Amino acid sequence: MPEPCAEALQRLQSAVVGCRRCPRLVAYRQQVAREKVRRFRDEMYWAKPLPGFGDPTATLLIVGLAPAAHGGNRTGRMFTGDRSGEFLFRALYAAGFASQPECSHRDDGLRLWNCYVTAAARCAPPANKPTVEELTACRPYLVRELLLLERVRVVVTLGRIGFDAFLKAWVDAGRQPLGTLPPFSHTAEVELPGGVTLLASYHPSQRNTQTGLLTSAMFSRIFRRADRLIIISGLERQR
Repeated sequence: MPEPCAEALQRLQSAVVGCRRCPRLVAYRQQVAREKVRRFRDEMYWAKPLPGFGDPTATLLIVGLAPAAHGGNRTGRMFTGDRSGEFLFRALYAAGFASQPECSHRDDGLRLWNCYVTAAARCAPPANKPTVEELTACRPYLVRELLLLERVRVVVTLGRIGFDAFLKAWVDAGRQPLGTLPPFSHTAEVELPGGVTLLASYHPSQRNTQTGLLTSAMFSRIFRRADRLIIISGLERQR
């Protein structure tokens, strides 16, 4: 990606961090940072919106739901410091998209190769449930990421909300109209106009992984398929 585009992505990330569009989410993320939980009582919480992060030349884009109250809202990085992130980054490491399987804090040395991680909502919502209005307010950030991440060929959405949010952002980004789409289901695969493939996965929430709805083997297959599709697209994976 040309340097001006990388700089534009950095400006977008800064704009996300300064966002205060949703009063309910602003109040909640700050309340969580004040009250904390016992195991993190000595830590300083991030307590701000979370920007996407990763490789600006990525061919793989991952769209999650929202930061966890005591995960990303604490550590300052998407999917970091909670069980969902541990599950995700182990899978990305195994597939060659991450430099390490551990994800404890935004300064832990983790790097993503050919992969960018973002979410439908950028603030931790009460009960992990952003409202329709909050998702709508946050969507322009995802739209802008789609426009800037020009090499993306595979999008993996985590959960139904991530799936729906991505499809709405795709349309808002002015991409070609979509035909009839299958309903959300794990491993659903959709060929989008413009040479982009959408892969749907269950969200790696603790509830899904502990009940076996989503296993490590199931999750690994998603990213092996993503890697295969990137190879088929003809774009080389960059390191």
